[in-house]
Amino acid sequence: MTGLQRALVVSTGKNAALVVLDSEHAPRVANLRRMTGKRSMPVPGDVAYVRSLEDEKVVIEHLEPRVSTLERRSFSGRTKTMAANVDAIVTVTALADPAPRLVTLDQLLAFAQLQGTQALVVLTKPDLGAPSLLEELLRVYEPLGYPTLVINPRLGEGIDMLREAIAGRHALLCGNSGVGKSSIFRALGGEGSVGEVSRHGLGRQTTTAARLYRMGDGFLIDSPGVNEFGLGKITPAELAEGFREIAAAATKCRFTDCTHLREPGCGVKAAVEEGRIAASRYLSFRSILLDPN
Repeated sequence: MTGLQRALVVSTGKNAALVVLDSEHAPRVANLRRMTGKRSMPVPGDVAYVRSLEDEKVVIEHLEPRVSTLERRSFSGRTKTMAANVDAIVTVTALADPAPRLVTLDQLLAFAQLQGTQALVVLTKPDLGAPSLLEELLRVYEPLGYPTLVINPRLGEGIDMLREAIAGRHALLCGNSGVGKSSIFRALGGEGSVGEVSRHGLGRQTTTAARLYRMGDGFLIDSPGVNEFGLGKITPAELAEGFREIAAAATKCRFTDCTHLREPGCGVKAAVEEGRIAASRYLSFRSILLDPN
């Protein structure tokens, strides 16, 4: 492709995107134009070929075919592609300041499980959180098979473990505001904040900060807001598949259409009562099912 340069899409808006050229580290604003044939909007993780413009901006001319996609289903049944070419989701939860919102963590883990994508649990600010809380969360998530890392990026603690865990991965970093994602980027050696693009285009209601950290053949991209990873309209059976331990316990339910909310002979509720399913995980399941987003 004569005159075109390869780049990675890190954030998108309605009329523009932020991309990082393979030969650079800082993002550039990329204008969007109708692609050849069917219109295809870029998403984080897309590989794009761009042409340089005179004002340091670029224009996306072509997108490489996607190896994989992460998709969200809306209440109307439509699907929205959230990211492309991603094989891991790194969830970040602070132990304090802000207090951990476990329903958000469990929603992200369920999203990854339903997408068939590996998920990692990263817990930050261990110096601010109660040791008992850290021990409790480790007891909940490690037995479920989720790699769980405790990181204090200000002190550099745990960063090498994260670097090793995402080596060669194409990963998205997800978490609420204030949990320490920027500190993680700086500790890894990346930029703490490298630019912003509005979900409505440029110059209006800036909502998404784009960050990219490259490591060999892998990358770590700051994700859109966690609300973008809501599960939408979902049945109890579908949601149960997003919770590993609940899916296993559901095979013991008396009724095949059990919602795991109020039916007698529910294997899931029995597992909660016996301590085989953490109460916090079951509360997240109920919350997502009764108040989906």
